Amino acid sequence: MEETLTLVVATLAATLRVATPLVLCAMGGLFSEKSGIIDVGLEGKMLMAAFFAAATASLTGSAWAGVGAAILAAEVLALLHGFACITHRGNQVVSGIAINILAMGLTVVLGAAWFGRGGQTPPLAATERLNPIFFPIAGDNVLVYVGLLSVPFAWWVIERTRFGLRLRAVGEVPLAVDAAGISVSWLRYRAVLICGLFAGLAGAYLSIAQNAGFSRDMTAGQGFIALAAIIFGRWRPVPAFGACLAFGLLDAIAIRLQGVKLPGIGEVPVQLIQALPYLLTLFLLAGFIGRTVAPKAAGVPYEKEH
Repeated sequence: MEETLTLVVATLAATLRVATPLVLCAMGGLFSEKSGIIDVGLEGKMLMAAFFAAATASLTGSAWAGVGAAILAAEVLALLHGFACITHRGNQVVSGIAINILAMGLTVVLGAAWFGRGGQTPPLAATERLNPIFFPIAGDNVLVYVGLLSVPFAWWVIERTRFGLRLRAVGEVPLAVDAAGISVSWLRYRAVLICGLFAGLAGAYLSIAQNAGFSRDMTAGQGFIALAAIIFGRWRPVPAFGACLAFGLLDAIAIRLQGVKLPGIGEVPVQLIQALPYLLTLFLLAGFIGRTVAPKAAGVPYEKEH
């Protein structure tokens, strides 16, 4: 009984650890999507943030300097996305894909140039990382709590504030917002900047909290999983949080199953176990979650009438 309870607690703790970057990224993506800006570039923002967090922490010896650098790097990409899609009314999906490609290439080039380790950063010491606060075994660093708090924060801002009301309106009928004398572009820029903030925290978590350094392509599709969680949650914070926990639980169980022989099945191939979260993503995005309705103006550039 005690062993079972220990296993359950360990699995739940692992679920929360794995889900934290997904939650942070999904809550940030919600702001962008609610404003009508599709953000396929969540993956690239997380990856760039993860690199600069680890690189800065390694060079300065400060984990908080790494967090600041991660946020700054993600915000630069968020502004780039906004400049392309809001100011110049470019294709939002193409811009997001371009950001992902840029991040994948630039992190490797900078990593090789600065550290000479094939795109990786040096291993971080304990003082250069965000360490557990209360429960060392659970790995409850400060960003885990930030991730949990981001859910009620996102709900409150989007559903209960004037800014949230305007954000929802600009994602549905931007012409009406413009007619009310409110800048559509400024609202959308603020939304993508909030998205950049959360994506930066998610990237910092990956490299200086969950891991001890940056490795090539370490996000491994988590930005796309966060986007799938947003869609699964029908663009609402709490259901999106539930989807992130589901992905985290599946990943945690997959880790526990490696090397374990199941009755009547035998040892499950490691490759299949590692693919489980991505198979769930495909399952959700293939339309098995029912009809979802995105913000009406999502992906549609707005041009002010004269």
